[in-house]
Amino acid sequence: MRFIHTADLHLGQVMYQDYTREDEHDYFFSQLEGWCRTYHPDALLVSGDIFDIQQPGAHVKKIFNDHFVALHNNFPQMAIVITAGNHDSASRIQADNPIWKMGNVTLIGLAPASDTSSLPDGWQDDYIVALPQGYIVALPFMTGARPETVQSILDRVAQRNSAQKPVVLMGHMAVSGMDYTGHNFEIGNLQTVDTSQLGHGFDYMALGHIHRPQTLGYNDEHQPQSVYPTGTVRYSGSPLHVSCDEKYPHSVSLVQIDRHGGPVTLNRLRVAQKRHFFELPANGTPADADHALLAVRQFAEKHQSGYFRLTLDGSKPFPADFNQQIYQLIESYNGEIRFNPKSIWANIPDTTSTDGETLFEVAELQQMTDPMEFIRQTQSHYPELDIEQLAEAFKEVEAELRRLSENTNSES
Repeated sequence: MRFIHTADLHLGQVMYQDYTREDEHDYFFSQLEGWCRTYHPDALLVSGDIFDIQQPGAHVKKIFNDHFVALHNNFPQMAIVITAGNHDSASRIQADNPIWKMGNVTLIGLAPASDTSSLPDGWQDDYIVALPQGYIVALPFMTGARPETVQSILDRVAQRNSAQKPVVLMGHMAVSGMDYTGHNFEIGNLQTVDTSQLGHGFDYMALGHIHRPQTLGYNDEHQPQSVYPTGTVRYSGSPLHVSCDEKYPHSVSLVQIDRHGGPVTLNRLRVAQKRHFFELPANGTPADADHALLAVRQFAEKHQSGYFRLTLDGSKPFPADFNQQIYQLIESYNGEIRFNPKSIWANIPDTTSTDGETLFEVAELQQMTDPMEFIRQTQSHYPELDIEQLAEAFKEVEAELRRLSENTNSES
């Protein structure tokens, strides 16, 4: 069985509250279509986080529909299996499954129950995609480890797999030992699953959730091709750089497995980025206001396109309209030069008061475009505040504002 493994598309992502990435996703899908035409995969697996928010607007849904309908029309023999991630609405993904199945596309949104003892025999088949070339166990994002549930599905595959075809297990989770470089969470706040709880009986685990491409237990991402033993666990990584901290190459995984228990051959297909991320000044020296503006001007003239973040000298004064000056400077580039207003501040003077309370510099507050950033930095003052619940509430408000904006634009 030959398949392409990818994940974490984050369709509909808006960078720094201003910049949509539709053309960047178009650029990726054009590459994906080319790889499908070149390598003739039996399946395309997308392991969660299809959308960036749980309730994407109609335009973002259309982007999803257009790309995957095109893939099916161009490669009707290729099975497409898509599972929900933690950014997706499980019920919405699942509701679309009956329609998409008519086009050889399987959408799995709802996870199996944590307690399956009362379910009728055969419930496992809802999560098994049987292809002529092998079996795919398609599991969406699940809260907490469910080793017995996962093993029950793998055992069901073993009963059906008399021909010893390859077995692939899809998942969307953080597993112990992974490299989470580029993510903005603290590892202590991340719920991880030990690989011993992933069950046995699969040849390859196609993971999503962590954006850095990696094969668990190996350090060979620089190689275009690798061969692994059965039971390989891999993150394909996100095809796009989802933040400016993801400074590593991104790729999709082309996997070949000839038989159950046989070797796993992996080819890394490097994704070309339409826009790259840059740190300014390029020499890494923290800049004052004048040197920062000069660095932005020179960067824009040279590259004409890309995202950038500044490293600023916090010991120097900055004008109150500093960010506005930057936006005015890049305005003529029609959105091709894109500014991350959350700058890196160096040489910040001690701002601790005599009673130990942390104070904020005006310049630092000016950089806080996300209200959750301020709340997290002051959460010690509000011990009973549910930070995660509040973050979800902000996401819902943001999604509603986008839908209202779309409706207004469509009516005008």
